[in-house]
Amino acid sequence: MASKAIKRKPCTADTEKIREKQMETIVPDSVREPLLGNNIHENKSEEERLRSLGQRLDVPFDSSSVKHQDALKELWRLAYPSRQLPPLKSDLWKEMGWQNSDPATDFRAGGFMSLENLIYFARNYPDSFHSLLHKADGKRAEWEYPFAVAGVNISYMLVQMLDLQSGKMSTKAGSHFVQLLSDDEMAFDNLFCVAFQMLDAQWLSRGASYMEFNEVLKYTRIQLEQELTIGNIYSVQEMPSFVLLKR
Repeated sequence: MASKAIKRKPCTADTEKIREKQMETIVPDSVREPLLGNNIHENKSEEERLRSLGQRLDVPFDSSSVKHQDALKELWRLAYPSRQLPPLKSDLWKEMGWQNSDPATDFRAGGFMSLENLIYFARNYPDSFHSLLHKADGKRAEWEYPFAVAGVNISYMLVQMLDLQSGKMSTKAGSHFVQLLSDDEMAFDNLFCVAFQMLDAQWLSRGASYMEFNEVLKYTRIQLEQELTIGNIYSVQEMPSFVLLKR
């Protein structure tokens, strides 16, 4: 699918400062890592799956790691299968919604796991992934949210919502999520895909623009919490908003 250009307003130095502050997420000191592309899911206990997910949280994106570089290249190939892979530092990455020519500088909030989430999204729900990437649905704003950075923010929002960093899962949404994880080792990644699609639906329904991104993310979190805790939800696939996803 051809990339759809996103109109942008002229930027002044003050505007750039506002934009950076708007999209910035408070970052923990560390963030974690499974083997990317490992599709062999063993019959793990709930405790083992929680531990495995916890290990993913502490792996920051490391631009010197060949594994992390390869993962970023894989995301490009999935996003633009007919285009040549650019250098790891190139203005072309901005087309995907990274804020700088070096995507490594945008991973602070979500770490390597946020990159894994984006790759999982592209592999498992390619129609939705490309639709959101190219802003193909609905009446779009003149000043759109950047796709890739939005994904990093969604990953970190989910970690906060589910209270994953404490390991206690003390929130109501977190306790319900544990039940989903017991039946689906990829529950977090699937929830990420639902959340991204949900965010775009909220964006369109509100006629939002760039400076309203954090507000839309907040309402997306509220809707996710509601859907996770309505009862009789035993998998991410049973959440009402899962139907928004297209494979």
